[in-house]
Amino acid sequence: MKIAIIGATGMIGHHAAAAALAAGHQLRVIHREGSDVSRIGDLQQSGGDRFETAIGDLDDVDQMEAAFQGVDAVINCAAYYPTRPRNWRAEVATATEQMQLFYNACGLADVDRIVYLGGAIALRRDPDGAPGTEAMEYDSPPSSTNSYVQVKYAMHKQALEAAHSGLPVVIGIPTMTLGEYDYGPSTGRFITEVANQTMPGFVDGRRNVLYAGDSGRGLMLAAEKGRPGEAYLFSGTDITMDELMTIIARVAGVEKPKSVPLAAAKLLARFQALRYRLFNGPVPKLGETAIAVMSAGQFIDGSKARNELGFEPTLSVEDAVRRAYDWFVANGMIQST
Repeated sequence: MKIAIIGATGMIGHHAAAAALAAGHQLRVIHREGSDVSRIGDLQQSGGDRFETAIGDLDDVDQMEAAFQGVDAVINCAAYYPTRPRNWRAEVATATEQMQLFYNACGLADVDRIVYLGGAIALRRDPDGAPGTEAMEYDSPPSSTNSYVQVKYAMHKQALEAAHSGLPVVIGIPTMTLGEYDYGPSTGRFITEVANQTMPGFVDGRRNVLYAGDSGRGLMLAAEKGRPGEAYLFSGTDITMDELMTIIARVAGVEKPKSVPLAAAKLLARFQALRYRLFNGPVPKLGETAIAVMSAGQFIDGSKARNELGFEPTLSVEDAVRRAYDWFVANGMIQST
């Protein structure tokens, strides 16, 4: 197959690109003009031109259509992600408008398989507390006004609607992912903040943690074998945030941050967001997205991806944390003590 990947300069996209090459596929990396493609230079280590590149901006349907020509599958690892305090309705509008352009371009280019990188937070919790599955879809929009929750829900629904309209859309959902090449950082921020001892606290909750290399491989399997209109959860290890923070602190050799009650964390997040909006203050360290990631998760049942796609995780949580930690240290994102 010839697989195009959008977002290969980010963590999961980078690992998806590596997985595609390892599986023997042809790879086209699609990036915005001016993107730092040196971030994927390691993919050329075997010598020669191991992949081709094309310019494609998610806000430009014509660029994307041209970039998608001649490929069998497109994996979108660059869907919109709220990073700063902003009205959730505005965030949803931005995310869904951009994704609609993406789907339009895929249709115009007649792509055979479209993989959307989704989020487990777009699925509701099992009312009996059982591990979450792909079947746990919301009957109506979540009551939460958290931008991250609403954006992920809206894009999940949009992907299903695109599939129902006839587009070959598959939803690949890695659980909470940790690993190398997290330039943001995104979820790796938990590691950098704990290691740098700048995290004001954490909110306990249920999570499932997966190594980034396994996340990328899962998306590649979705492109190869996924059924259009279906969602697949790629799961690693069920773990509480308290247990995860203990592992991170042990790997970093620092004291674990304190657990903060959810109500107190939300109050702190509102204060930090207000300071950001009114006084051009710093981006909140314990913002609403981080709170949602920590508190609104659940344990996950990944049997569908295992049975249909042959997906199996390869690394433990501690190994994933250590790989991410070592990468952050090597790239100057964790201050040496």
